[in-house]
Amino acid sequence: MRTLVIGIDSGTQSTKVLVVDAKNGKVLGSASEAYDLIPNLPPGAKEQHPHTWRDATAKAIKTALKAAKASAAEVKAIGVSGQQHGFVPLDKNGEVIRPAKLWCDTSTAAECEEIMAQVGGLKATIKAMGNAVLPGFTASKILWLKKHEPKNYARLATVLLPHDYLNFWLTGRAVMEYGDASGTALLDVRKRRWCAPVLKAIDADLEQKLPPLISSDQPAGQLCAETARTLGLQEGTLVSAGGGDNMMGAIGTGNTRPGVITASFGTSGTIYACAEKPVVDPRGEIAAFCDSTNRWLPLLCTMNVTVATEMVRRDFQMDHATFEKTAAKAPAGCEGLLLLPYLEGERTPNVPDGTGVWLGVTPRTFTAAHFARSAMEGVTLGMNYGLRRLAELGVKPRQIRATGGGAKSKLWRQIMADIFNAEVVTLKVGEGAAYGAALQALWCWRLQAGEKVAIHEITDQFVTLNKAETTQPDAARAKVYAELQALQDAASLALRKVFAQHRQFVTQ
Repeated sequence: MRTLVIGIDSGTQSTKVLVVDAKNGKVLGSASEAYDLIPNLPPGAKEQHPHTWRDATAKAIKTALKAAKASAAEVKAIGVSGQQHGFVPLDKNGEVIRPAKLWCDTSTAAECEEIMAQVGGLKATIKAMGNAVLPGFTASKILWLKKHEPKNYARLATVLLPHDYLNFWLTGRAVMEYGDASGTALLDVRKRRWCAPVLKAIDADLEQKLPPLISSDQPAGQLCAETARTLGLQEGTLVSAGGGDNMMGAIGTGNTRPGVITASFGTSGTIYACAEKPVVDPRGEIAAFCDSTNRWLPLLCTMNVTVATEMVRRDFQMDHATFEKTAAKAPAGCEGLLLLPYLEGERTPNVPDGTGVWLGVTPRTFTAAHFARSAMEGVTLGMNYGLRRLAELGVKPRQIRATGGGAKSKLWRQIMADIFNAEVVTLKVGEGAAYGAALQALWCWRLQAGEKVAIHEITDQFVTLNKAETTQPDAARAKVYAELQALQDAASLALRKVFAQHRQFVTQ
């Protein structure tokens, strides 16, 4: 009989499930279920109902198990990766009070400022917990609920994150793992405990509503009877701690020791590295997260990556292959057509009122090729803003491991290598977060069985590179992109006040 583990990645656009052989790391079955955001919300508001993730997860698990021809007895452990920062409010009966405000929700900028002012300002907040309170993080969403929906806040008994909610559905137990908890802007990342000044700024009794914290190698619990029946699995199956999608992506890309940087090109963009100690940015631009291997994960997050390329592809009515061929017709730098990709507002740099802006639109550059390539270039330049900041903080890569939808494009990988001016590689298992969740589940299961095994031993064994897709930077194009980077940086700074005025105009 085989020994199998399940990895779940519950994202913003879909939930992906992998069934993985614990002996060789091979993916034996996979499935994906897509869904949308709740439509017609006010500007800046981005929400989903947690039941959407629950139902998609159940359907995808059953489909993936069928594809793997897996029996319930073969499945030994389940791991969950989830989109970070979303606020899932539960009442005393464990019922969801309202839809979850997501990581990409920028409607709580005022609450961020209010919390940090109570703590003593930006510098004092970073000193207290290692991070600023940014739009998108969980802390401001809790205060928003208290201020804007007091009746719902009065019902609030438990604060969960998206992956915590799925763990709660699987096990009936509410817990929060350190890595994902570090993205709430409620945790002191140096000491791995709740930050009292920030909690007090929201609600003097907030800690009573926060679940117990657990380390990454601990189980969240065991599969409860009701959910086991729903999924066709055995009651008591181990459920690992799980974590945020970036933390699980680090495991799934083998980023479990210093020296490697992972760049995830999905709906949002993230660049992160494994660190043996906290990496705190005094400016608050790089998130000082804990990872899901009991280390730390300095991380940049940009909110707009494939959302920009997909918008151009869709509106120019191209399939993915045509989009790439079309983009390749434009030269590097797109003859000055430059995208400022703040379509959903932006976190890094912190421009919550931002919108997308194309600079350099002329009769010559107003072509499908220029717009397609400039979308790829613009979002990659945006991510390079954070890569440069990581280098300033002492985190310098030997290699960049690209994952997510953008990494599937040969042209885009070359643009990455040229803009980052570094070697770019991809992984044989492209679904890094789901694979990482499966590998963490395997790690937890082996530890619970009494083995002494480190997570890097598992990733070294199972995470393999696509050597044929290794991409080196081109010096001439790298020079072009360095000039374009300076233009994007300058345009971003110059438009900050205009963005705020524009937000007032569209919301009045």
